[in-house]
Amino acid sequence: MGNEVLKVENISKQYRLGQFGTGTMSHDVNRWWHKIRGKEDPYLKIGDVNDRSISGGSEYVWSLKDINFDVKQGEVLGIIGKNGAGKSTLLKILSQVTTPTTGEVKVKGRIAALLEVGTGFHPDLSGRENIFLNGAILGMSKAEIKLKLDEIIEFSGVAKYIDTPVKRYSSGMMVRLGFAIAAHLEPEILIVDEVLAVGDAEFQKKCMGKMKEVSGEGRTVLFVSHNMPSIRALCSSVMILKNGKLISIGETNEMISDYLSSETKSIKNEEGVIPDNLSLYNTGEAKFTQARILTLNQTPTTELFFKQNFILEFTIDVFKQITDVNISIFIVNAFGENILMAVENEMYKPTSFDKGTHTYSITFSDHLMPGEYSIGLAISYFHTGNSIDHVESFYNFRILKETETKDMEYPWATVHGYTKPHTKWSKK
Repeated sequence: MGNEVLKVENISKQYRLGQFGTGTMSHDVNRWWHKIRGKEDPYLKIGDVNDRSISGGSEYVWSLKDINFDVKQGEVLGIIGKNGAGKSTLLKILSQVTTPTTGEVKVKGRIAALLEVGTGFHPDLSGRENIFLNGAILGMSKAEIKLKLDEIIEFSGVAKYIDTPVKRYSSGMMVRLGFAIAAHLEPEILIVDEVLAVGDAEFQKKCMGKMKEVSGEGRTVLFVSHNMPSIRALCSSVMILKNGKLISIGETNEMISDYLSSETKSIKNEEGVIPDNLSLYNTGEAKFTQARILTLNQTPTTELFFKQNFILEFTIDVFKQITDVNISIFIVNAFGENILMAVENEMYKPTSFDKGTHTYSITFSDHLMPGEYSIGLAISYFHTGNSIDHVESFYNFRILKETETKDMEYPWATVHGYTKPHTKWSKK
């Protein structure tokens, strides 16, 4: 394997819809009969692609299909894709939580994984006992674990409850302890799923720093997240999954830009209709249904001139009365970073919505620098921050380098910054 610590060859994972295990007894017998005669599993030739937005004709679905890649020592690989793309299934296979239907995973070294809240914990054991249990699973001696014990407890921030059974922990405490164990017991490969989103902002920042430290020590990190700035800050390369297939793998900035633009390029932008499956989170209480950019004369557009004011129009369907909520609208750059945020009336106060359809029109006088942008939309409860609907990136649009009157043009190939500031210069 050379300096590769992880090699994935032709991995596929098939599930039977509505069933546990491999399916019915007749299917299991059929598989066995083909196997003893040296023939291929008959159910590997059937099955629908893992696209949740369409109903298929088969009772089998491929959660992953023909995945091939390798990861080198010290590499930090980000894995991105919409919900249902197969990210968590892939991590479970790499962590040996589940086995692939076909293909092989070759691993050099120990793997520590944080996939779900409470992963690897025995609920009736205390936090301290679970540290020793996890270390033993990784093949460490009791003496080795003791050397790391104080460091793990301090990092987790749950010292007060370390001798309490973990079944009494909150989800945030479980994540804190789980990450502390996974990161400090010196695995050669650290795998972290979106579970870190459960923690608070301060702890997430702490985890990011620890993962950078781990990779700097020559260990490998696989990181799944919907947070593109986190992916960009941490990862040396990125893999894009879609409907269970590996779309591409490459340099981080390029992959993030390709991923964000591909999510909306098949949609006719001028209509601005948001697909039902584009929401990152949705509780069913409300849903953004349309968003688009207009010129000041109400013409839909995907291209604006430099220094041109514009209107952002969006529609939200509210399915039941909701109170104490906040709507936030974002301008998102090509790397998934929110560069501008607008809230209703700029008052930073909660609002309420009656059941029905609500359409807003927002005039932006901020002048965006030339480049590629999109729209982000979020509605959440004001005081808790819990999301009701969140569309991370939609409706790609471009700011050109020249002004509408052709009297000015941004002169450089590289654009610095994202907004043109209003300044007054004087020379003394």
